[in-house]
Amino acid sequence: MNGFFKSVAENAVFAAEFLLIIVAIFLVAIFLEKLADKKSSGSRSKERTLSTRKMAVTGMFSALAMILHILDFPLPFAPDFYKLDFSELPVLVGAFAFGPVAGITIEAVKILLKLFIKGTSTALVGDLANFVIGCSFILPASAIYYFRKSKKGAIAGCIIGTLILTLFGTAFNAVYLLPAFSKLYGMPLDSILNMGSAVNPLMTEGSIVSFVACCVAPMNLIKGGSVSLITMLIYKPLSPIIKEGKR
Repeated sequence: MNGFFKSVAENAVFAAEFLLIIVAIFLVAIFLEKLADKKSSGSRSKERTLSTRKMAVTGMFSALAMILHILDFPLPFAPDFYKLDFSELPVLVGAFAFGPVAGITIEAVKILLKLFIKGTSTALVGDLANFVIGCSFILPASAIYYFRKSKKGAIAGCIIGTLILTLFGTAFNAVYLLPAFSKLYGMPLDSILNMGSAVNPLMTEGSIVSFVACCVAPMNLIKGGSVSLITMLIYKPLSPIIKEGKR
């Protein structure tokens, strides 16, 4: 019984940390938007009047992102509990169209919809990972584009966002997520690392640094690069439809 209450308490603390992280990311996004608005002219006043369309698009893109999130798939060089999905594609498109706050909102609603429909199989660890690591890509990419709305700004945002996604996602897994997963599931960290070395011969057995470098970093790089490339191809023709309903 004591073990049960301890488990509940640990999950409650993890959920509280989850909420604090969400709030912190939203505050950063709001700050960046306000800073960019101050440096711009009145050209963004029109975007603020599109609140109804923005809400509708945010809801639609959140649902699409949730569907893509559920349609994840494993990769041959990582354990099965690491899966690749392209749910950040509608998130990035929405963030380019309406700003970082809209992007973070879509990301958060995506996770909430997924939890409501499918629940969690990772004691919220995987859901926290998907949200935070997704935001580490969406926030810098959309903020750079929000400051400089041009093709060069979009390319720079995607490149920098992908690099941050890869570096931060790799470090976050090593420092926080893998130890949290081990603690909440009562699974020795070495057992988790051995699951990586079993499928990836490049990994050094028992090394968490080698695990994230060989299993996590390539997955994040593939995800960021793929989402960036597709966004660059489809955003310009979609932008008038998203913002104004024009074809």
